[in-house]
Amino acid sequence: MEKRIALERRGRDPAQVIDLNLDNCRSPAIIGLTDEYVNLGSLSLINVGLLSLKGFPKLPNLKRLELSDNRICQKLDRLNTSPKLTHLNLSGNKISDIATLEPLKEFKKLKNLDLFNNDVTNVDEYRSKVFNLIPSLKCLDGYDKHDREAEDSEDDELNGNNESSEEDEDSDDEEEGDMPLRSLYNDKLEVEGSGSDFEVDEYGKNGSDCEEEDDEEWAEEEEEKEGENQTAESGITRGKKRKHEDSEPNN
Repeated sequence: MEKRIALERRGRDPAQVIDLNLDNCRSPAIIGLTDEYVNLGSLSLINVGLLSLKGFPKLPNLKRLELSDNRICQKLDRLNTSPKLTHLNLSGNKISDIATLEPLKEFKKLKNLDLFNNDVTNVDEYRSKVFNLIPSLKCLDGYDKHDREAEDSEDDELNGNNESSEEDEDSDDEEEGDMPLRSLYNDKLEVEGSGSDFEVDEYGKNGSDCEEEDDEEWAEEEEEKEGENQTAESGITRGKKRKHEDSEPNN
């Protein structure tokens, strides 16, 4: 196990290690993992062959611990040095009674516990007893206290994203509620708080305003045409008069 830990560290200082995977590293006890890993948040010891948790270090920031497929049957109090633990997987071990789980009631943040394939799951009223033992528990063996399949929000909880995602949803709802409903071309435009609906053309203008503008433009065009016609007629009249004067004999 010590060699595997050194390999996983990749030359980093123990305090810099956040995630450590020691799966299938065969060892009957925890060796080489020390209190120096103060920032370790996730530790996986699946199928290692552990007989107990003897030697488990003080990991104050540990949130997720995978211990499935070992031979652990007692001494869970060794985990009490990791008070921030939220997810604990003990499936496939040798835990046979509720009393063995007693130390877990001290965990105030433990949300997810997996005891699948342990003899303790055959105890009468096993689920209700475990939920009563650990008040903070939300999910046991993949199901909540109402025997409904629980969604796996493990990554969000470990990364602290649940609260921010809820705030984002609330923000989106507020933005949608504040925005007026708009439609293009000849649909109606409903502006929140205006209390009135009106027709719009493709440029977004009021229909009645457009008609008035069209009438004004038409009147201006007619006036211009009339002025041009009068000018032309005046020119013709002056031309005829000049021609008549030229044709008269001089006295």
